Amino acid sequence: MHHATSHLNSKGGAGRLLAVVVLVLSAWIVHGFLDAMAAACVIAVATWPFYARFRRQAPSWVGRGLAAMMFTIAIAVFVLAPLVFACAALVDEIRSLLIGFAGAGGRGGAAPAWLSALASMPAGGLVHADASRPDGLALLARHADPAAMLGWAQSLAGFALQQALSIGFAVLLLFFFYCQGDLLARELAGVLLRSVGPGAPRYLEVATQAVRTSINSMLVVGLFDAAVTAVAYSVAGAPRALVWAAITGSVAAVPFLGYAAVGAMALMLAMKGLQTQAMMSLLFGAGVLLCGDKVVRPMAARGRMRLPFVWVLMACIGGFSVFGLSGLVTGPALLAVAREMLEQWMRGRA
Repeated sequence: MHHATSHLNSKGGAGRLLAVVVLVLSAWIVHGFLDAMAAACVIAVATWPFYARFRRQAPSWVGRGLAAMMFTIAIAVFVLAPLVFACAALVDEIRSLLIGFAGAGGRGGAAPAWLSALASMPAGGLVHADASRPDGLALLARHADPAAMLGWAQSLAGFALQQALSIGFAVLLLFFFYCQGDLLARELAGVLLRSVGPGAPRYLEVATQAVRTSINSMLVVGLFDAAVTAVAYSVAGAPRALVWAAITGSVAAVPFLGYAAVGAMALMLAMKGLQTQAMMSLLFGAGVLLCGDKVVRPMAARGRMRLPFVWVLMACIGGFSVFGLSGLVTGPALLAVAREMLEQWMRGRA
């Protein structure tokens, strides 16, 4: 009897070890797609009430698969359109700037004042000393390293291809989540109920509400930054203020990415010789983004998550630093669930 029990225990231990190995290998295989999976899951949870309403109001001939496909396309356009617009506008600005430089260089024009000033600095080895000559642009073009420029272009193309594949996979997963969302929600609730206990439904409700609130706060921040930076850029006297405000608002939903847009705008203005407008736009734009990230975002998110201002702020920034873009949503959701667990534990102790 003892020998049979030991044999069963050894078989059970081997089975558990095999299960752990399989799970670890599976996680290692799909770890490159975790960001896409997290993004698709977050978007599905945030938009599920709208999708459910769309399903109810859709004609009877629209099946589950067709409804999921239509809604996935609509959400993908809604999410990607601002980013595509921002990238296209930035590329257009860079193209017009390079065309202007090329035209000036072809006419034997001198380099801009900012480039000549950079060449005269102690660290001006980065810029050739002939930048201040009348034909400085042509000389700079001849001294450029084609191999370095080609390597930079290839790296940029590889990064763009990787991001495009990740976005495509996220859209495909989003379609799957819309198709099987009801079944996945029931299975997740059952697993949590068995593993966590009777408090699992409440935890799931808190996490879902936190995800939706975080998404709403991102939209609020984007609209706030776009509207206020339009006024700030206009006051600073920047050309095409509305276009640059739209670019800033499109990317400002992600913390710190809006600062890159403001910096790019200031750099473009400085390269065109508009140093005063560049400095004022940089200061005003950074101030607006600081208010959006540190004031508007936590205020928009804290109400329905029942988290203090500082905790929402730390959750957004800390989640972004740990999990990337999906951490903007999962960070506050995790802190909200942790608070709910702590409150239930304290009530149980009382």
